[in-house]
Amino acid sequence: MPAPAGSSPGSDRSGGAGPLPEAAVPAPTPPAGGRARGRLRALDGLRLVAALMVCFYHYAGRSGDIAHSWGKSPREIFPHLAGPFSYGPLGVQIFFIISGFVICMSGWGRSIKDFAISRVTRLYPAYWAALIIITVVFTWANYKHVSKTDLLTNFTMLQMPAGAQRVLGVDWTLWAEMRFYLLFAVCVLWRGATRERVLMFCALWTAAALYAGSSKQQFLELALMPNYAPFFVGGIGLYLIYRFGHDAISWGVVAIGFLLGQRYAVQDLVAPAHSHVFYHRTQFGVIAVVTFGFIAVAVVTLVPAVANVNWRWLTTAGALTYPFYLVHEHLGWVAIDKLHHKTSLSAPVILFGTALSMLVLAYLLNKFVEKPLAPRLKKLLQARPRPAGAH
Repeated sequence: MPAPAGSSPGSDRSGGAGPLPEAAVPAPTPPAGGRARGRLRALDGLRLVAALMVCFYHYAGRSGDIAHSWGKSPREIFPHLAGPFSYGPLGVQIFFIISGFVICMSGWGRSIKDFAISRVTRLYPAYWAALIIITVVFTWANYKHVSKTDLLTNFTMLQMPAGAQRVLGVDWTLWAEMRFYLLFAVCVLWRGATRERVLMFCALWTAAALYAGSSKQQFLELALMPNYAPFFVGGIGLYLIYRFGHDAISWGVVAIGFLLGQRYAVQDLVAPAHSHVFYHRTQFGVIAVVTFGFIAVAVVTLVPAVANVNWRWLTTAGALTYPFYLVHEHLGWVAIDKLHHKTSLSAPVILFGTALSMLVLAYLLNKFVEKPLAPRLKKLLQARPRPAGAH
């Protein structure tokens, strides 16, 4: 999830984009009146596709810091790729659709405490490791300076509302995800998820987000995320179809999410014709990618021939997505800078080699950080408090 704090994902100054922070899409609970279904491995694979969209946007589809790493604009180095790669920020909208689906699925039947623990144990171990690694690399490469107090604040993952400088530019997306988790927990999980309660949540959030966007009141826009709410809501609608079957109301939720979502995506990502930007995205192109996102999530979850795909490597791909998202951007910029200026490797080799190296690092983080630390952190959080002074 790039550059200065507070940037929007649509501009060339953006904070980038980031994926749903799930190691792997969990096995869903059985749908009412239906049989249990297995893990949605194809959805794991789609998450990695969206992450790679974001990655190549950061490496060759935007201006700013990456131009310093390459020594000139990526548009000059990759004249045929820079345009398509400039649509990479839309990977974040695809992640939000997936997030709506997966969070509704994984939160169903859970208490708020269990839901919160699952989010903490999923998000923080890899995040802390990435934060330390990137800080060390930045210090070594003299790439970016963050004050000690801002660095310490980053360990909370609340640096954006606290007004601290971000170490990981991509973590603005985590802040959006956390606000979604809070809304969903308070409005749905507090009393237990039911179809009616989830539908009411989708309706009220959509209406409130529209009001927030038109009111121009900063707090309401911050809390209700009008630009992103339609994508989360659309994903929730797809989960309701997955769980309970096809019906007009659930498909209406998905349709409204798409129709409003494409509007906000065009508004955020299509620059006025007279403005000077890295690449002028078109309305058609943005709408096409948003359409692809909704259709792709629907296909990998609702079409049996795809939803039942049992290729285990897809789950591995899904497990790499979150750590890959955390490390790929800034570490990739440093790697490209060093490789481009100190080796004779060709630009395409550096581009794809850097992406591959970030996937390898993500694999190592998943194996040596996430897998051993997440269960320990979960056990620690689930432990009952002991009386003060007890031994």
